[in-house]
Amino acid sequence: MSDFDSLPKLSANHVPLSPISFLVRAARIYGPRVAVIHGRRRFTYGEMAVRCRRLASALARAGITPGDTVAILAPNIPEMLEAHYGVPMAGAVLCTVNIRLDAPAVAFILRHSGARVFLVDREWAAIAAAALAELPEPPVVIGIDDPEAAGGADIGSMDYEAFLATGDEHAPYHTPRDEWEAISLSYTSGTTGDPKGVVAHHRGAYLNACANALAFELSPRSVYLWTLPMFHCNGWTYTWAVTLQGGTHVCLRRVESAAIFAATAEHGVTHMCAAPVVLTMLIHAPDDQRRAFGHIVRIATGGAAPPSSVIARMEAMGFSVTHLYGLTECYGPATICLWQPGLERMPLAEKAAFMARQGVAHPLLEEATVLDPGSMAPVPMDGETIGEIMLRGNTVMKGYLRNPSATDAAFAGGWFHTGDLGVLHPDGYMEVKDRAKDIVISGGENISSLEVEEVLYAHPAIMEAAVVAAPDPKWGEVPHAFVTPAPGAPPPTEAEVIAWCRARMAHFKAPKRVTFGPLPKTSTGKIQKFELRQRLKESAP
Repeated sequence: MSDFDSLPKLSANHVPLSPISFLVRAARIYGPRVAVIHGRRRFTYGEMAVRCRRLASALARAGITPGDTVAILAPNIPEMLEAHYGVPMAGAVLCTVNIRLDAPAVAFILRHSGARVFLVDREWAAIAAAALAELPEPPVVIGIDDPEAAGGADIGSMDYEAFLATGDEHAPYHTPRDEWEAISLSYTSGTTGDPKGVVAHHRGAYLNACANALAFELSPRSVYLWTLPMFHCNGWTYTWAVTLQGGTHVCLRRVESAAIFAATAEHGVTHMCAAPVVLTMLIHAPDDQRRAFGHIVRIATGGAAPPSSVIARMEAMGFSVTHLYGLTECYGPATICLWQPGLERMPLAEKAAFMARQGVAHPLLEEATVLDPGSMAPVPMDGETIGEIMLRGNTVMKGYLRNPSATDAAFAGGWFHTGDLGVLHPDGYMEVKDRAKDIVISGGENISSLEVEEVLYAHPAIMEAAVVAAPDPKWGEVPHAFVTPAPGAPPPTEAEVIAWCRARMAHFKAPKRVTFGPLPKTSTGKIQKFELRQRLKESAP
């Protein structure tokens, strides 16, 4: 042992990282400032801290011990935000449940997670009750009565506010002895088989929140609008990042264009996050829903790459778009398309094409790159050679709960395998080309569905588009486009859409058929391509 190694690790020089500390700090520095806005309700940071400490104490008095799971089924309301602090302050693991799931899926999550307490917004009382009926030993249920809720029913043994009243704001709260302790449990969509439970730790949550605050330039002046579901990857850790910087959380129960424009104008919203579908919704919002705001709004988007035409139109409306990439397994955002000198001077179309890339690792992810999944060697930085996007660092999950085989497969070779295919450009910026399962292999040629979608989105009469592989007796697979026409414009014909694509790309890449209508989406706005593939399978002769 060297003299350097013999120096002591003490409470004075080593504190386990946890986002719990963000609220403690915000309450001390910004106590009188408004932390949360929701309808007519306002909470200062001092009040928010008191409510979270009462929640932690109430959970402990209800029998929750460190390592237990507490689940919540609720939209973007103050109680959901408070759970992100109060639950870990009790030493428990927070399990946020997707509000768009059906009762059997909710029952599976409650059973698999071992949830001992279940917080339920009354609007989802019926779904929750049906799920609880499937469990032999249901958890304790606490109902949330949000004044902004549209209907619903009473549920649970006690109302949330009454439950808080049983807690002591002065009681000691849990801080992790080891930052590797689990802080949250999020379930993947489960498009094939049961969903997997992604376990996040205090260290990763802390670091990812810091990275988001740094990369998205949050400050005490920031006003963050909750257009991204808090149940999705803990709101990409912005539940903690905004508090870290002492910004204001503006809750939004329903993601609707009129409500987004109104909140932005009335509260001076400076930042928000959203899936590309929300960007499309704002672009096509009717004039009577739009509100003028005299400032630039930063909006971060993830999920499937937004077409460059969408980015360009958002910029023209006063939104500065930042493109992110990530997964539940890496706390949401893992990479960011960072600004480069000269970007403002680029022609708008060229600038938008650059910003559609997924970029580079965020400041606190160790590494994000593209590797050959067979050899695990880096692909050439030529913008053409396709490999699998892989990540490693402190903001990657602990693993999948009670699923060692899936955990081992995800971490094979010392990297987290995303399952996404991409390329590296000469400047080191990464670009996603497709999910491995979404590549169309036609006559031995790989066709990126995203490339075809980019061309479709550029059509002025198309609002949304998705491309999947359709079986073909000659070529094996061919591209099939599903298209939602833009409102207020004459819908294009199938022949017109195909001709549009053939004029702008190699003919073999153009869709052979086009289906018109609304597209199925997940709760976070991602288009469900597996369902589109199933439709083609069921309609095949």
